[in-house]
Amino acid sequence: MNPLTGKRIILGVTGSIAAYKAADLASKLHQTGALLDVILTAGALNFITPLTFQSVTGRKAYTDTDLWGGEGHVTHIGLGHHADALVIAPASANTLARLAHGIGDNLLSVTALAASCPLILAPAMDGDMYAHPATQANLEILHQRGAQLIGPAEGHLASGLIGKGRMVEPLEIIGHLRCLLGRSGALTNRRVVVTAGGTQEALDPVRVLTNRSSGKQGYALAQAAIDLGATVTLITAPSVLPPPVGAVVRRVINAAEMMAAVLQETADADVLIMAAAVADFRPKSIAVQKMKKSGGLPHVELEPTEDILAAVARRRVETGFPRRTIGFAAETEALLANASVKLAAKKLDLIAANDVSAPDAGFEVDTNRVVLLFADGRQENLEKATKTEVAEMIMQRVVAWF
Repeated sequence: MNPLTGKRIILGVTGSIAAYKAADLASKLHQTGALLDVILTAGALNFITPLTFQSVTGRKAYTDTDLWGGEGHVTHIGLGHHADALVIAPASANTLARLAHGIGDNLLSVTALAASCPLILAPAMDGDMYAHPATQANLEILHQRGAQLIGPAEGHLASGLIGKGRMVEPLEIIGHLRCLLGRSGALTNRRVVVTAGGTQEALDPVRVLTNRSSGKQGYALAQAAIDLGATVTLITAPSVLPPPVGAVVRRVINAAEMMAAVLQETADADVLIMAAAVADFRPKSIAVQKMKKSGGLPHVELEPTEDILAAVARRRVETGFPRRTIGFAAETEALLANASVKLAAKKLDLIAANDVSAPDAGFEVDTNRVVLLFADGRQENLEKATKTEVAEMIMQRVVAWF
């Protein structure tokens, strides 16, 4: 389902110390199954070699010698006409100027002139060069022509200064590419809301009641929906994970905040995927000050938190939204029995049940073992798979509904 698989991507690499990041980007793109053609400018050859890229992609890396030698008079046409996307990372100030003014004096710039595919630019240069009016004018021209500009980021620069000019990280560029190439997927014009992570209920100003959910499965579901062209809102409890590029992110802390966000975002949604591990209980009262050991063993009285899926089910009966609802059942015993009860009680279309006591599934690991239970009584046992693969399999069922 990865929209990069089988796509022809041109990666242009220009004269910048950030060229080392381009090698990592090329490797990661190759791992997605993309067919990658790398073009290095003369400036790039001062920092990195074609052999580096040929080693990580298994394909020829092009330089200006390919423009002027052999069949060079058509090389740029062949590259440009067959590309699904042209990414220039790092994009130097010099190359940005060439592109803005249509100067075709090297293989990369003439290929850009010949290409009709989307253009993604990841600028990298010193802060003063980036801020210069000429560079800003060139960026504006390129933006007006439809180029997608990613970055630059703030940070330590090669000059030793701190400022805006760093090339963004390869995973962010790949995220933008996935969003771009997946926008005409099977869920285009569908709204998908995904919840993720473990909610936190305050005990005092320092401590919380929470669980071991990392948010990995929910974030993977959000990415899989974006890959299919859906408009995605990710409602996430505290997590260290970077959200998928293209998702509208709403950050919440506790069950009450998550419930408010879910009810608001699903008012006209096609699908709700409730992958978050919502705390079932919270302290009836929160201590104003940090509880001290010297105060003796504290007595904490609990009360139930909001039942988000029950509220969604009631609203769904009244309005018809969300059109479909998927839940998760993280259990340590009686997996199928408990999941079946939740499926019926919350009026779900599908529930993904997993035994979180298994060492290779559930919380804090990259794999999962999931059983899918449907409202019509069907049941599917998914073999052990990565959470990305589980997300893709669930989204395939969503595609079938629509």
